[in-house]
Amino acid sequence: MLTWFIYALVALVIWVFFQLVRVVPTQQSWVLEELGKFKKALEPGLHFVVPFVQKIAYKHTLKEQVLTVKPQVCITQDNVQVEVDGVLYLRVIDPVQASYGIENYGWATTQLAQTTMRSEIGKIALDKTFCERDKINASVVKSIDTASEPWGVKVTRYEIRDIEPAKSVIDAMEKQVVAERAKRAEILESEGEKEARINVSKGEREEAINLSRGERQKRINEAEGRAISIETVTTATAEGLRMVAEALSKTNGRKAMNLQVADQYFPQLGRLLGSSEVQVLPLELAQVKSSLSAVLPSLGFGQGGKA
Repeated sequence: MLTWFIYALVALVIWVFFQLVRVVPTQQSWVLEELGKFKKALEPGLHFVVPFVQKIAYKHTLKEQVLTVKPQVCITQDNVQVEVDGVLYLRVIDPVQASYGIENYGWATTQLAQTTMRSEIGKIALDKTFCERDKINASVVKSIDTASEPWGVKVTRYEIRDIEPAKSVIDAMEKQVVAERAKRAEILESEGEKEARINVSKGEREEAINLSRGERQKRINEAEGRAISIETVTTATAEGLRMVAEALSKTNGRKAMNLQVADQYFPQLGRLLGSSEVQVLPLELAQVKSSLSAVLPSLGFGQGGKA
């Protein structure tokens, strides 16, 4: 009997010791109550607690916590039902307020996240819910953080994990995407044809302009060539006349001219008289003919002409 009493006493001492000495781990905070009243918050380290008088009422972790927000049905601005779930990140910054400010801050913040999410989704259309996630997340964090401040909780961020519309809505969206792609394809094709026609017309216009410029330059060159030719002929004729005039102005120049004219005139006249049977000539030429009767045979002309 005494042995059992000793064992019980030793066990009681050990239990009292463990109830008296408490070690708070790092990144935790324990709330100590004395006779049911808040005493203090125990920081990480070794602490002594009076058994039966003092007790650890709450234990809080100061690490950032991750809470899952259950999926819920939300209605967008254009009356489309979508199922949205998310992840909430928060951290206890005041263990005392987290213990006495609310019964369960984790459950309360997730419920608040759900209601805020429904409100934010209802402000935008379905098409914008997928591209404005960051804006929605920021609005949810701001709203929850303001409401959870009296609870000693700091909401760091909220992330939408999935937005899933109803199957009928998904089918309609797929058909819309297909229609939009077909529309864009037709637009691009028509724009391509338009650009091709514009390019062809520009090419034809440039070709016509180049042809007209070439024809114009050709005519200019021909006109310039003719002008240069006429100028050259005129210059040569003028030079010839000048030389003739100079020759005539010299001594015996006129006699030489008469001899040159006679030298060219008489052979031509002989050919004319010899090739025709009847000739009608002025009196002067008739006299010349008679004087050339002896000359014509030597020049190879016939004698059958009549005056």
